[in-house]
Amino acid sequence: MAETEDISSSSCSGSSSNNSSASGSREDMHFFEGVEKLLEIWFEPNPADQSADLRKIPRPMWDALLKRVRCEIISFARNEQIDAYVLSESSMFVSKRRWILKTCGTTTPLECFEPLLRLAYEIAGYNEIEDLFYSRKNYKRPELQISPHRGFEEEVSFLDRYFDDGRAYSLGAINRDCWHLYTMSRGGGGSDVLKRNSHIHLLYQNGQQELPYELMEQPAEQQQQQQEEAELQLMESDLMMQPLPDPDQTIEILMTELDPKVMAIFTKEECSTANEATQKSGIHLLIPGMVIDDYLFDPCGYSMNGISKSCGKKYKEGCYMTIHITPESQFSYVSFESNIASSAYAGLISRVIRTFQPGKFIVTVFANQTSPAANANREIENLGTIDQWKRRDIQYSRVSGYDLTYAQYCKYPS
Repeated sequence: MAETEDISSSSCSGSSSNNSSASGSREDMHFFEGVEKLLEIWFEPNPADQSADLRKIPRPMWDALLKRVRCEIISFARNEQIDAYVLSESSMFVSKRRWILKTCGTTTPLECFEPLLRLAYEIAGYNEIEDLFYSRKNYKRPELQISPHRGFEEEVSFLDRYFDDGRAYSLGAINRDCWHLYTMSRGGGGSDVLKRNSHIHLLYQNGQQELPYELMEQPAEQQQQQQEEAELQLMESDLMMQPLPDPDQTIEILMTELDPKVMAIFTKEECSTANEATQKSGIHLLIPGMVIDDYLFDPCGYSMNGISKSCGKKYKEGCYMTIHITPESQFSYVSFESNIASSAYAGLISRVIRTFQPGKFIVTVFANQTSPAANANREIENLGTIDQWKRRDIQYSRVSGYDLTYAQYCKYPS
């Protein structure tokens, strides 16, 4: 079920009022930053409130929150697990304890961070953040962005105000195409570990657990070393007793330099409705079983959300896909994202790039250890070429309990 609202737009891929005011030059007036800023937050289950749910937050409050981001809701679809919103600049997904905001142009998603936390606490019933991921590709024109998004260093500084355990990463060639990520660190020496250590020290200080006699008689350095080892063993034991996380994974394919013939589909000159563009391009065939909510902007630009009819009991927060298209040839950009689980993404990647025909693309795969996609790094390492596209860069990292694979491909001359 989808609800669509009318929205006027004189600029491709979103409303023009937020994006053309940064500069009065003709070039700036005809530029749109397709690259999205992606913010994903998971909230810790609240044992004191089993009914805690982000979907309790009413629509007017989401509208007010998104005003701070400089975008608005234009369409809405839902199922039992997930509420999916198509925005004037990309998408928002709301599940029981997972919230995803993906916005393009000169939007400011970090500006809604504090208001979101208040809503999560006061209305949804959550007390703690379990995980946070903020990511984006490098901008095409960073000078047009608005604070706190004028550069990755500024974004990191903003988030560091809230997290003393945050970690920032940049993958790829920073003087060419690259991808930035900020996330919390679990067990990596940040505040979570310090809090756990402080708790252990309080146990000692309060006399609930005395230091062993052998430790008391040894030199200070040796005492400290053995105490740290004991604390580490206790932490490891605590982690081993925790239940395994639900499987989770995300694949993104970020495409540039796209085929103008394909991009023409996503204009009002070529297609009169969003459904026509979806069918003509083949988007409906990318992941079968998705209920699609799509929108074609005037005069050009396209957004869609897809929510799965059924993705299994393991995926309590629901399964989705989302695509956003900036078709103008000078700055064409397409993003594809989904959390559909798979032990092999090669087929999906091939379908996506054959559909849109990019000159270059970046693929990232996030997967935790219980996910079927846990070995995605090995699969992508073996994908040196995909049809006409050759891999130029590949990197791996393990962050916040997830394995991350980054790869960049370019189309080589036929």
